[in-house]
Amino acid sequence: MSILDTLAAIVGPGNVITEAADLAPYLVEERGLYRGAALAVIRPGSTAEVAEAVKACAQAGIPMVPQGGNTGLCGGGVPSEDGRSVVISTERLTRIRAVDPVDFTLTAEAGCVLASLQQAAEEADCLFPLSLGAEGSCRIGGNISTNAGGTNVLRYGNTRDLVLGLEVVLPDGRIWNGLKRLRKDNTGYALQHMFIGAEGTLGIVTACVLKLFPRPREVATAMVALADLEAALPLFSRARKASGDSVTACELVPRIGLELGMRHVPGVRDPFAAPHDWMLLLELSSSRPGGLREALEEVLAQAVEDGLALDAVIAESQSQRADFWRIREAIPEAQKKEGGSIKHDVSVATSRVPEMIRRCTHAVEAAMPGVRVVPFGHLGDGNTHFNLTQPQDADKTAFLARWEEMNRIVHDIVVGMEGSISAEHGIGRLKVEELAHYKPGVDLDLMARVKGALDPRGLMNPGKILR
Repeated sequence: MSILDTLAAIVGPGNVITEAADLAPYLVEERGLYRGAALAVIRPGSTAEVAEAVKACAQAGIPMVPQGGNTGLCGGGVPSEDGRSVVISTERLTRIRAVDPVDFTLTAEAGCVLASLQQAAEEADCLFPLSLGAEGSCRIGGNISTNAGGTNVLRYGNTRDLVLGLEVVLPDGRIWNGLKRLRKDNTGYALQHMFIGAEGTLGIVTACVLKLFPRPREVATAMVALADLEAALPLFSRARKASGDSVTACELVPRIGLELGMRHVPGVRDPFAAPHDWMLLLELSSSRPGGLREALEEVLAQAVEDGLALDAVIAESQSQRADFWRIREAIPEAQKKEGGSIKHDVSVATSRVPEMIRRCTHAVEAAMPGVRVVPFGHLGDGNTHFNLTQPQDADKTAFLARWEEMNRIVHDIVVGMEGSISAEHGIGRLKVEELAHYKPGVDLDLMARVKGALDPRGLMNPGKILR
């Protein structure tokens, strides 16, 4: 019996995809950087089916590529071009097994779309705070496997901080059941943390227990025109102190990001009468209504008086709040329509973000005159999307050919500032060589030892993270 016949017997013939047209969506990375090939895509409908399929592939020596919503930005869910792999999609693992508003936990299968989990939490009068641009199509197993970040990390942490327990199919087909709802368990190694952020290289996450939180009853959102980039940090600090540390989001928006959004994305408008070089999207939230707006008004009034802010607008409605967020969220979409874009997902200590932006901007502009620097994102947690848009009228192919050169310039500065070359997007295929270049040898050795212990034949998502 062939491996495809064996897999069909496990998951059903209709869940083994081999036709080229049907395979195509599973083989292309979201930004089009990679286009892989595969023997087949299989879609198991249960943890038991995942385990049996993995066991069959392992026995046959077939490489496996776990895949959720395929929305990752580093090629972690795309197979290589050799066509030897089987893609194991979690798209049928969509059951929410339990929502417990007393324990403040939600237990769900890995194929659940993030937005559906947010909705399930809301229906239980709770909040699941993980939120990112792809939440309507990304799946929680992928979020866990990449330790996804998003816009609420400042208040609630990365995905790693939102997971209590996991269920994982190991590379040999065994099932590790770590689906515990415990807040405290000090019985040895915290095994779940090996799989969070491992990008499917150590096993396939099939289910999870997630933390819930009280649902916000009051939200206050403002767009602030900064006097300069350096003014963002004291303003952020003041907002945290004045609100009882209720700042949920602190997002940096450069003038060029707003202009690109107004040019290419419907509904994006300048909230100010005059143009400003730097803006800050501040959002405060609390499960206890009353007092946040007043605190925000006081902070912003003092910031204007002290010269930190030139202007500020507080959202008067949910619609206006959505308008402010549309400005921030439109930047990546607008960049796509402006031509080639070289991405950097970097982090440094929050206090050093302005310094990093200025140093990197000077360096890339010196190396490539005319390049348009678009630094934006999660100022409050030190994560900047330091993106480069091609010079106007430049050749896109020639611009993108300098990707590695620009990466090295930016990453050298960031690592020299004790920062990270991947704050929230992971390593995947895109940054394997960069990780090998920058990661200390002891770190790489420990990672390789873990990989070798769990997946000695290198069959689970090969070519990702480690060489």
